[in-house]
Amino acid sequence: MIQILEFFGGIGSPRIALRNMGIPTKSIDYVEIDQKAVDSYNAIFIDDLAYKTQSVVDWNLKPDILIHGSPCQDNSMIGKRAGMEFMSGTRSSLMWETLEIIKQMGLWKPRVVIWENVPGVLKLKKSKGAFAKYLNEMKSLGYTNSFKILNAMDFGLPQNRNRVFCISTLQNAPFNFDSLRKYEMRSIQEFLEMDVHESYTITAPSMLKVIGKPQKGFGGYLPIIDEYCWTITTKQNRNPNSGIIPLGDGRFRLLTEKECWLLQGYTDSDFMSAATVNGKTALYHQSGNSIPVTIFESIFERIL
Repeated sequence: MIQILEFFGGIGSPRIALRNMGIPTKSIDYVEIDQKAVDSYNAIFIDDLAYKTQSVVDWNLKPDILIHGSPCQDNSMIGKRAGMEFMSGTRSSLMWETLEIIKQMGLWKPRVVIWENVPGVLKLKKSKGAFAKYLNEMKSLGYTNSFKILNAMDFGLPQNRNRVFCISTLQNAPFNFDSLRKYEMRSIQEFLEMDVHESYTITAPSMLKVIGKPQKGFGGYLPIIDEYCWTITTKQNRNPNSGIIPLGDGRFRLLTEKECWLLQGYTDSDFMSAATVNGKTALYHQSGNSIPVTIFESIFERIL
């Protein structure tokens, strides 16, 4: 039985991965402040104990694996670039709470700590210095660190999504990212719904006139999806900068919220469970905040 601890848990991507692999798993605890995400998580794992929104303080837990995909907004190349420096008060700086919790665990520590974030942590002045400090702090706690940018396209998903994964282990040898099992990107047609309501068809003139052209506010341009989409974001229904689907005759539509979930590696059943407790906007938001399930599957395959 693998015991995991999920901080900034979202809709449970790592736990989904372990479930898909058939590995007996106990989530010692799951911490997430977004009530709608908690509702989706509880609906997916309905046979288990329901969680409540809670903050990350005063824990005394002993997981085998600790996962913390802390908020990425302040590390993004788009926006204020506020960074994640210690005591800065930014959302992204909440990653330091995880370190405090590990320190409070005393002599016993998780065997593996996994942290995920946007590539901006390696580029932005206020982020890369904080990331270097995070690595040093983890080293002082006895961990060997290794990190790499991974793309969902290398793990079967037709989504061009680059994210930094940092894996810290209590073993002397660093985690070997080159040993990860990668597999061919599946056709995007496998992820698209056939019968999509007309409400997803783009009709706003302001959007139609910039399709495939540079436009401020849509990540540079509004791309047409061919073989893959771009990074799924939290506002796909309003700022569809991951791309749009051509319908022919000059018509285009948004990705549906279900398609966004599938493109993150979730199953139809996972989505349908979450859809019983949440509406369109929340489901889009949750998919954009998530971590590709298939990347976790490959990581856990090596760790376990």
